[in-house]
Amino acid sequence: MTIVANPSLSVAAPDPNAPKLRAAILGHTGRGDYGHGMDVAFNDRPDLEVVAVADPDPAGRAKAAARTKAPRHYADYRELLENEKPQLASLAPRHSDQHHAMGLAALQAGAHIYSEKPFTTTLAEADELLALAAQKKLRIAVAHQMRLAPNVVHLQQSLAAGLLGDLLEIRAHGKQDARAGGEDLIVLGTHLFDLLRLFAGDPVSCSARILQGGRDITPADAREVRDRVGLVAGDEVMAQFAFANGVHGTFTSRAKLREHVGHWGLEIIGTKGTARLNANIPPHIFILKSTGWKSDGRTDEWRPLETDPALKLPAAAQGFAAANARVVDDLLQSIRDRREPACSGHNAMRAIEMVHATYHAALTGRSIPLPLITRTHPLAAP
Repeated sequence: MTIVANPSLSVAAPDPNAPKLRAAILGHTGRGDYGHGMDVAFNDRPDLEVVAVADPDPAGRAKAAARTKAPRHYADYRELLENEKPQLASLAPRHSDQHHAMGLAALQAGAHIYSEKPFTTTLAEADELLALAAQKKLRIAVAHQMRLAPNVVHLQQSLAAGLLGDLLEIRAHGKQDARAGGEDLIVLGTHLFDLLRLFAGDPVSCSARILQGGRDITPADAREVRDRVGLVAGDEVMAQFAFANGVHGTFTSRAKLREHVGHWGLEIIGTKGTARLNANIPPHIFILKSTGWKSDGRTDEWRPLETDPALKLPAAAQGFAAANARVVDDLLQSIRDRREPACSGHNAMRAIEMVHATYHAALTGRSIPLPLITRTHPLAAP
C-alpha cells in the first residue's frame, strides 16, 4: 500500500479584528475530573473568551474557575449552557459515560465541541452526537492529539514519499500496565487505532482473541472500571485488522509482554524498512538500522528519525498545553473553513468502532466485517 499524505494542516493566524468565540468548560470533580489539560485548553487565546465553567463539586468548581480564569461558574452545565450560550464547549471529564449527555446539551445550545477521549461509551452515542452536529452545522474535535503532533504529520508525509517503501504491516502495543487487556484497549488503544487509520485507512475486518485468566472471555466477564469508559473485559487482548491492499494491522495488550515490548506505540513495517512510534506527548520516532542476518547473528539499532521536527521543538511546544493548542487551532480553522477537523468526532467514533469490533470478534470467534452494523456495546446485555 502506498500512503497518501494529508493536505496541508496549516492554520491561518486569527484575525485580530474578528470577535472572540465564547467558550465554556464542562467538568466534574470526583467524577472524571478534567482530562489532560482539557480545563485550560482555551486559556490565553486571542480568538477565545472563556466565559464560564461548570462543575457540581463546590471546591472543585472554585479551583477550576481559578485555573480557567472563568468569570462565572455553575454547578449545573445545563444552566451554564442556557445562560451563557457559549459557541465552544470543552467536554473535560475523563469519564466518557458523561460525554453523550454533555455533548447533546452543548450541541443543542449551539456550541462546537472539544471532547476528552474516549469520545463516547457506545457507537450509538457517537452516532447521535455526530448526526446532531451535522444537522446544526457544528464541529466536534476529540483529544487524539498525537494525530496533529508535528512529527506524526512529518512521518505521514515521509511515508507517502517512500521512507519505508510500500506499507505492509503495523503492529500496535498498548501500555500493558495494570490496565492490560480490555481497559488498555479502550483507554490507550483508541489513540493507537486513530493512528492506525491515519497511516493505513479504514480497516475492512477484524479477528481477535481476548482472555481473562487464561480462558476466552464471555459476556459475563464484562465490568466497569474506575474511569467509567464503558464496559470492558479481559486481561489479554490480541486483535488483527485487515486493511486495503493487503496491509495487516495488530493490537496487543498483555501485561506479560510489557518488559519485552517496552514503550507503548506502533511499529510500522514497509518493503524498505521499519519505523517505530513511541506514543507520548510529543511522540518519539525511530528508524530500525540492521546489519541483516550473518553467521554470528544480527545487530539491530533503533535510531531517531534524523528529520524528526520534534528533535528541535522548544519546551513550550511540548506537553499537553501545546498538543491541545494544535487541536484547538485546527478546530477553529475547521469552523472558519466549514470542514471537518483533523481530530474529528468521526475519527474518534471509528477508533471506538475498532474496539467494539475486537469484542465482537472475540465473543463470536469469527472475522467481523467493518464498519459495524450493530451500534450497541458488544458486552452489554441484549
